[in-house]
Amino acid sequence: MAGQAESDKLINAARQEAGEISPKQLKAMLDAEKKVIVLDVREENQRAEGEIYTFDSLAITRGNLEFEVLNKIKDKNTVIVTYCRGGSRGALAAQTLKKLGYTNATNLKGGLKGWAEAGYPIETGLGVTVLSTEE
Repeated sequence: MAGQAESDKLINAARQEAGEISPKQLKAMLDAEKKVIVLDVREENQRAEGEIYTFDSLAITRGNLEFEVLNKIKDKNTVIVTYCRGGSRGALAAQTLKKLGYTNATNLKGGLKGWAEAGYPIETGLGVTVLSTEE
């Protein structure tokens, strides 16, 4: 696919710059009730897939991030974990947050898919669901 190598290079640079945490690390933070904003950067129609339910969750599309986040998250020392479906847009979003001065922004490795594959719950319109590993 033309351009894929260039895109991968940008995404890898974003991952390096912003860092990533594993689903297990985020789950531990949430279970310990640490103050963290879980920021969903997917498009609005993709949110029907489900979301990581937390007390401090926020949704701002990747395309609107630069225009909305400064008004929605005032404290630039806030711990922010971005996520998308698979982790790429989340990495770019976390990198952007760092460039905007958010010192504790990072990305969820694997995004929502990685979270679900780790066996953690996802809030959907049908309630809270967990992927089954049974065949």
